Amino acid sequence: MNGIGSEVDEKKHVVLMCGYLPGATESRSPLTSPVVVRLPATEVSGDCWEDVCGGGCGFAMGISVQSMAEETFVQPLKLLHAISELTSLGYTPVSSFLRAESRKLITWGSADDQGHSYLASGKHGEIPEPFHLPVETPIRKAAAGWAHIVLVTEKGVVFTWGWKECVPSQVKLQRVSVPEELEGDISAKLNSALIKEVSPQSRGTTSTVDPLSLTDGKSSGEETIKRRKTSSASGEYDSSSPVDETLSVPPCIVTLDPGVKITSVAAGGRHTLVLSDVGQVWGWGYGGEGQLGLGSRIKTVNSPHLIPCIEQCSNGQEKPNSSHQGSSTSTSVAVKYVGSCIKAIACGGRHSAVITDTGALLTFGWGSYGQCGHGNKNDVVSPSCVSSLLDKQIKAVAAGLWHTLCITTDGHVHAFGGNQFGQLGLGIGSDEAETSPKLLKASLFENKNAKTVSCGARHSTILTEDGSLFSWGWNKYGQLGLGDTIDRNIPSEVTENEYRLRNVSCGWWHTLLLAEPI
Repeated sequence: MNGIGSEVDEKKHVVLMCGYLPGATESRSPLTSPVVVRLPATEVSGDCWEDVCGGGCGFAMGISVQSMAEETFVQPLKLLHAISELTSLGYTPVSSFLRAESRKLITWGSADDQGHSYLASGKHGEIPEPFHLPVETPIRKAAAGWAHIVLVTEKGVVFTWGWKECVPSQVKLQRVSVPEELEGDISAKLNSALIKEVSPQSRGTTSTVDPLSLTDGKSSGEETIKRRKTSSASGEYDSSSPVDETLSVPPCIVTLDPGVKITSVAAGGRHTLVLSDVGQVWGWGYGGEGQLGLGSRIKTVNSPHLIPCIEQCSNGQEKPNSSHQGSSTSTSVAVKYVGSCIKAIACGGRHSAVITDTGALLTFGWGSYGQCGHGNKNDVVSPSCVSSLLDKQIKAVAAGLWHTLCITTDGHVHAFGGNQFGQLGLGIGSDEAETSPKLLKASLFENKNAKTVSCGARHSTILTEDGSLFSWGWNKYGQLGLGDTIDRNIPSEVTENEYRLRNVSCGWWHTLLLAEPI
């Protein structure tokens, strides 16, 4: 069934999907219960699923990896010899190295050309297939916004593509550095890569209607999308017409400062954050509500900018002198040291969240629904501590279109922001926003510690340490995986008897699960 619902190799991970994804089934109807997504054997022979990466509006993403046996067979002897030498010196084991070297981005989704999602996901429609980068290189992580994708390779190089307004104006497709031992086998491919620059002048379009300004659907029960229109010298473009590919950018390498190695990526509606191995955060894209944390409402940031998360942290939290580092400072008001670097990042529709090395949660961006958690509905233009959580250590955070969820080190879940569809899981569905973090007290959570959190546009999921999955919020398209299309305002357990769940990642209107047969 076009990539959905086939038999599964019992020895490998599988991906399950529920919710709405145009073109995901022949009938194009919502999947209200998790259904297996298969890899096409003709394209990725010997591969198996490695991870899930959610996706955007109308497309989904995952990561595949080639099994060690298959990879060993196809690799040149020179490569195996180099890996063997590295292993003997105490570096990465051969099996791990081989798996890392074969990680591919798999995309699938809309089978038509009525939106930018079709272009962002590779234009190959509803069958999951590898997304071929201009330079073939193993990937580490990937994330998607409404209609753009960002990924980081195992070497710390960042690729991005999709909506032109989400892609830096100064980007180059350039040679990716690889270990000297491996250089000979792929140097020809890398050296033949064309240099591609997108100049600021070529970007000459500005959005006049925000595609993320969606109605909550309460009055009509229907999702209303304001059509994206862009003005140019040649006239007006409406996305109801076949997509003008000049408004989308193909995969390009994002150029950062020399020596910067990125380890994680996050994508919002129209903005992007990336995290380096030394805990620095860089951002670009749309920043009109402060979601780039640069201290202003600059609408378009055309190049990666370093976000001074720790230095600009407000709420009276100051980085102590080196002589007091790691301890509380004594002033007229007791304050907590927020940390020295960032360990995790997340993007919502128009807001952002980061976690410091001490477990402090900082948020910034659009605040009209209280999604920044500061007790009000103000926008926040610089990274600011969520003061009510300063007595806790946060280990994970996720953001939806209008809401935010986080997990503490003791496994508790806190939620804040918009709750129109019960996406906060507090037992109520209300148009009144929760502007401060609220602890989820669902009875189902008793004796369970939350491990992973993921948010869709208006739905939420939690995976616990024992492999239990809970979902709640908007369920018009079955994205909660509960077998129906009824919204939930409290966490409800997703029953899965055939598989052991390993990870969860939400797209805007769908949910992906990484699992293994029991």
